Amino acid sequence: MQQTPTLLSIYLGKRILLGAFVVQVALTIPVVMSALFHQLPPAAMRGGLVGPALIGTLPTVTYISLPMSFGVAAALEFSRMASEGMIAVLYSLRLSAWAIARPAIICALGATIAGYFCSSFLAPRYVGTMHDVLNVIRHSLNHRMLEPAQFYTFEEGKRTVYFERWDTPDIAANVFIRQYSEEKKSEETITASKAEFRRNDSNVVMILSRGQIQSRPDNSQRVRVSDFDEYAISLPMQGGKGLPPRGWKGVFELPMREFLAYRRFAAYDPRIYAEWSSEAVKRMAIPLLALAHTLLGIGLVLNVASATGRRSVATSAVIGVIPAVHIGILIAAEALIRIHPAFAIVVSAVVIGEIALGAWLIQRQQVGDVVTSRRPLGGLARA
Repeated sequence: MQQTPTLLSIYLGKRILLGAFVVQVALTIPVVMSALFHQLPPAAMRGGLVGPALIGTLPTVTYISLPMSFGVAAALEFSRMASEGMIAVLYSLRLSAWAIARPAIICALGATIAGYFCSSFLAPRYVGTMHDVLNVIRHSLNHRMLEPAQFYTFEEGKRTVYFERWDTPDIAANVFIRQYSEEKKSEETITASKAEFRRNDSNVVMILSRGQIQSRPDNSQRVRVSDFDEYAISLPMQGGKGLPPRGWKGVFELPMREFLAYRRFAAYDPRIYAEWSSEAVKRMAIPLLALAHTLLGIGLVLNVASATGRRSVATSAVIGVIPAVHIGILIAAEALIRIHPAFAIVVSAVVIGEIALGAWLIQRQQVGDVVTSRRPLGGLARA
C-alpha cells in the first residue's frame, strides 16, 4: 500500500479543519450565549460584566465542545467522500484505510493537544472570572446594576441603601442610607438629594450631596441631627482595577500542578473527592475524545459506506453517533462521578474503549482492502 500524497493530505486536512471550525462555532456561540443570558441579568450589560463573563466561559466551552467538532467534521468529510465515490478512487490508487485516515488523525491529535492546553491552563486560569461576575451579581457589588426603588444591604446587613432614581449611570437621586458605625458606636440615618458613585482601584466611594445625618449613640436615646454639603461613604463594591475578590476558591480554578497535589486532601472528604474526580476526568479525558471521536467516525463511515459511491442512509445516521457518545460521556463526567468517584474509572474506560473501537474498525477495513487487492493478482497467476 502507498503513502497518502502530500497534496491529498493537505486537501483533506484543510477540509476537516474548516469543517471542524464551522461546527465549533455553531456549537460554541449558542452555548456561550445561552449561559450568559441565563446567568446574567439585563443590568449586567450596563455594569460592564458581559466581557469578563465571556472570558470566564469561553475556554471551558471550547475544550468541551472541540472533540465533538472534530469527530463530526471527520465523519461528515468521509461521508461526503464515500457518497461521491472518492473512497473507491483512493482504494483504486492502492491507498490503505489508515493512509486515507492519516490527515484526519493528525488534525485530531492537534485538537487533542489544544484541548489539553485549554483544560489544563486556560480554563483554570479564567473560569474564576465567571464566578467573580456571579459573586458581583448575587451581592450587588456593581453600582450600575443597582435598581431604583429597592433596598440593598451591605457588610452583612450593617448598611442599607435606597435611592429613588438614576439621573446618570453614576449619579442617583433622593438617597436614603441606614447604617451602624463601629467607630462611632452609633446608629445613623442619612438622607441626601444626590449620590455620585466614584470608583477607585479597589472599591467604590459614594459622594453624598446636600443631605442630613441623624445619629443615635448606643449609650443614649438622644438623636443628633447635622446637615452637610458633601459626605463620603466607602462601599465594598467593584473597583476600577477588576472584580472584587471572593471568599472561596473552587477546585476547578486550581492550576494543574496544584490540582494534582490537591488529591491527597480531597480524599478525606467523599463529597470533595467526587468533585475532584469529576474535574479530573473533564481535564484529562475530555480532550482525548477529539482523537477518539475522529477514529470512531472514520471507522464507522468506512465500514458502513458503499464503496461504489451510492449514498447510504446508514452513512448519514453514523454522524449522529458522535454527538450521542459525546453527550453521554459529558453527563457521566458531570453527574455520575459526583454520585460516586468510582464512575471515573468507567468513564475513562469508555474513552479508551472508543479509541480502540475506532482503530479496530479502520484496521478491519484495512484488512479487507488488502485481501481484496490480492485476489486479482492470484487470478492472473493462475491464468
